[in-house]
Amino acid sequence: MPNLLQKAWLLAAHHHENQRYNTPIEGLTLPYLTHIGAVLIEAQQALHHHPEFDADLLLCSAVLHDTLEDTDLTPDQVETTFGKEILTGVRALTKDENLPSKREQMEDSLQRILAAPPEIAAVKLCDRINNLSPPPHYWTPTKKAAYREEAQLILDQLGHVSTYLSQRLAGKIAAYPTS
Repeated sequence: MPNLLQKAWLLAAHHHENQRYNTPIEGLTLPYLTHIGAVLIEAQQALHHHPEFDADLLLCSAVLHDTLEDTDLTPDQVETTFGKEILTGVRALTKDENLPSKREQMEDSLQRILAAPPEIAAVKLCDRINNLSPPPHYWTPTKKAAYREEAQLILDQLGHVSTYLSQRLAGKIAAYPTS
């Protein structure tokens, strides 16, 4: 019988199955599950520095962090399989697209993340560390600068939960291209 993390991985793989994301190379896309795996790897590394973290909460939330936002998976399905705590974490990581601007959506999500256990903030840091890989080729300097600024907001709000992850994110922000 698969453990909780294996269940999360299989569920995410199923629900993200046909999704792809753009790379810095024009015409090259990768399966979205590549991003999920990269966030999971960051989270696994964070556990080495923070053995006090609840591993199931951190790792399952890392794998499921985009499912409510980007797939047809429902909150009830997450809660039934993974419980209320993981559902609450995944919900906190999900932007409320009913809010009028991306900035308001991010600020709202950050407030919900801050109200959750520290593992959820760690997932958001892991996610943004991975997202600060080289941007798609068609992003403008304005888009890159805005994304970098948003990453700084995330670091400022959540960095206190992990010195290790905050240093990783600060390094990625410093190296992120703006032109």
